[in-house]
Amino acid sequence: MGSKIRVGIVGLGFGAEFIPIYQNHPHTEMYAICQRTEEKLQQIGDHFGIQARYTSFEEMLKDDKLDAVHINSPIPNHAEQSIAALKAGKHVACTVPMATTIEDCWRIVEAQRESGKIYMMMETCVYTREYLFVKELRDSGQLGKIQFLRGAHHQEMKGWPGYWEGLPPMHYATHAVSPLLALAGKEAEYVSCLGSGRIADQLASKYGSPFAVESATFRLRDSNLAMEVSRSLFETAREYVESFDVYGDLMSFEWQQTEGERPVVFRGEQAERVEVPDYAGLLPEGIRKYTTEGVYDAAENVHLSFAQGSGHGGSHPHLAHEFVMSIIERRAPFPDVYTSANWTSAGICAHESAMNEGKQIRVPDFRQDSKQ
Repeated sequence: MGSKIRVGIVGLGFGAEFIPIYQNHPHTEMYAICQRTEEKLQQIGDHFGIQARYTSFEEMLKDDKLDAVHINSPIPNHAEQSIAALKAGKHVACTVPMATTIEDCWRIVEAQRESGKIYMMMETCVYTREYLFVKELRDSGQLGKIQFLRGAHHQEMKGWPGYWEGLPPMHYATHAVSPLLALAGKEAEYVSCLGSGRIADQLASKYGSPFAVESATFRLRDSNLAMEVSRSLFETAREYVESFDVYGDLMSFEWQQTEGERPVVFRGEQAERVEVPDYAGLLPEGIRKYTTEGVYDAAENVHLSFAQGSGHGGSHPHLAHEFVMSIIERRAPFPDVYTSANWTSAGICAHESAMNEGKQIRVPDFRQDSKQ
């Protein structure tokens, strides 16, 4: 492609973290921003020097100069905005989760197929430095044969925007599901999940989901592997954590218990804490610094993704780079639309199982199944 890809971002809370990444990527022009609140739109536009500004997502999609959209809007908007953008002929990057229903996952898969455009769910946990470190251990053969995987995401969402209140824990499970499936190189096939504990009635009434914690066991498709995932959002005491453990026959990796510690690798029964390196060297020089710092120039503007979780493990520039290069190289991104649908549906099916006393639920195979 001879010209730079013109990118538009919708949602300027977390979304603003990506503006200077696209501004400093060699193959992109940070072209447009979209935000319903006029005051915030103008503030961000002035701060970063972006001329094309929209308060309407629909109007932004009509802009023929726009090549790709990066969606960072509230969860309930993800599916409809992704579908609209694909139908408008734009490449789509969308923050997690892809959708909140199986039906909407199917609709996005179909829209991507029909449009031929890129769809990538921007899952941070498969581009963190910890994930890249364990992927190296796997690819080099140091882990040996993977025998089991475990993931967890515990976070107190009190004080976050109202649409989070009472959200079923497994409806936002991709941060715990994705690194396990990615390291196994497989997709989720069956799940049985149990709910545990109870959240306050005023929270539970929002989505009809009563559980404080949901804990699931998955069987992986075309594999002898199983994995466990646990998730909580409210009224469960725990320091913020998005963790994964991987057990191989030669080496195992376990996440640290607290943020101040280092993870542990085991060789047999011998344990060693390890220093996980940064992987900025995999990126174009202009965006390498964003693995370790946010975009703002004042401490009071730090986004919650840096206040909790160290900026998603340095993943933001890796995600943007993968999205851009998949467009440039005319190839499927990682994760592609099918993988994104599986990772999202794994959690949706897990919650369905929890609401049915642990009934085993099959996760759709979006590559092979027909839409029901």
